[in-house]
Amino acid sequence: MGHREDLLEGAKRCLLEKGFLRTTARDIVKESGTNLASIGYHYGSKDELLVQAYISLIEGVGEGFDPAYGGELSQPPGSLERFREVWATIIRTVPESRAVWLLSFELMFQGDDRITEVRKLLAEAQKEGRSGLVAMFSGIPEADLDEEAAETEGRFYMTLLNGLMVQWLFDPDSATSAEQLTEGLRRVIAARGGTETDAAAGAR
Repeated sequence: MGHREDLLEGAKRCLLEKGFLRTTARDIVKESGTNLASIGYHYGSKDELLVQAYISLIEGVGEGFDPAYGGELSQPPGSLERFREVWATIIRTVPESRAVWLLSFELMFQGDDRITEVRKLLAEAQKEGRSGLVAMFSGIPEADLDEEAAETEGRFYMTLLNGLMVQWLFDPDSATSAEQLTEGLRRVIAARGGTETDAAAGAR
């Protein structure tokens, strides 16, 4: 790898270990085996480098959700079985993605003005993530989704995802399982006079 790639990988390791605000340029240089001048030459500034490193980490988590990286989903799109299968797939990624989720929540709740731009990037990543989630549950390619689906169903799934990750980071032993989440959806729909078919529709 060249200095640019070394810096990116070093910055990613620093972010996971120290977070955004506590990582210094010298930390990155030490971790990457490069020099301070390389940061300015390749990325312009330390913060720009950290932003790129964070984006790379988030993309890695998203790839873990993608069936293309872990085998095709086997259950019919829009079914309760698919709903359970997708959440089980996501939950299985928690051990290896835990540090990235902790970093994301740190960025969400920090009041420091230095990470305003990073928050904007996080918001944009969530927008793209909503479309990706709808595609997983519905089986419809992202390119074919209408905007309303991403902005309604996508927000529903993203809200569930963020809440679920908080639970798994706080106490994995008591966190909601894919089976419990699916049964909860089935019961909510059934309590309002819905059928199994309606419940499946609610999973889309």
